[in-house]
Amino acid sequence: MWAGGDSNPHELPHSVLNERLLAKEEVEGSNPFSRSFFLICRGGEMVDAITLRYLSIRYKIDFVMRKAFNRAWTPNFAYAIGLITTDGSLSSDGRHIDISSKDKEQLENVLTCLVRNDKISKKKSGMGRISLRIQFSDVSLYKFLLKIGLTPNKSKTLGGINIPNEYFFDFLRGHFDGDGTFYSYQDLRWKNSYMFYLCFVSASKNHIMWLREKIKEALDISGSLTKAKSNSAYQLKYAKKEAIELIEKLYYNHHVVCLSRKRTKITDILNAIEDMHARVL
Repeated sequence: MWAGGDSNPHELPHSVLNERLLAKEEVEGSNPFSRSFFLICRGGEMVDAITLRYLSIRYKIDFVMRKAFNRAWTPNFAYAIGLITTDGSLSSDGRHIDISSKDKEQLENVLTCLVRNDKISKKKSGMGRISLRIQFSDVSLYKFLLKIGLTPNKSKTLGGINIPNEYFFDFLRGHFDGDGTFYSYQDLRWKNSYMFYLCFVSASKNHIMWLREKIKEALDISGSLTKAKSNSAYQLKYAKKEAIELIEKLYYNHHVVCLSRKRTKITDILNAIEDMHARVL
């Protein structure tokens, strides 16, 4: 006979944890250990506290294993790492991760890609600006992020990130959605000519140089690196043909996770330029 009751917990289905929990409190003082807890199984069987304890531990182990599985590299996970690289921060306590954005969709994408359901809350900056954020404690993910190159207070010290080549452009799409931009303007040197740029931004020179080298390695395009005197951030810009090559890699199908407003902006601008050229011809 099993010490915890009539049923061996090794033989109990996992679904037992999803059933109703009943507490029967014995009149033996207020000591919580004097209470008898029972779990109603599907067959109406009563399971006592020791068995419940075993199942609870087993459930927690399975939960950790599922989280570890979700850390495996996938397009969605690489996208989330790109967003954390730009919009995330690691607390100095070794466990908390904070991700901020003005776009609710951005945070919803992160939660989807990390298979989490944390609450999205509001955050006020020192200047009084309101943004959205998610914050959660995850030691396993925190250590993983350290291992691939992220650090607390990373803005100006960030270097390269250890991303598998297979998922680099998913990472880059997350990076772009976090701190990238796309813009266009009429080139006054030639009639009916428009310039457009796809840009990546970082306060760390080492990181932006690493980004440039990785893109060069993958597509053999160089872009241009600039830094305004009035701004501490570096901008890695790709114009026209190079921008198109990057866009095709970032949005390689219609179902990739992305910030929809940025993708729509790119599509609208490129369609407008194409229509203009068609009218001229």
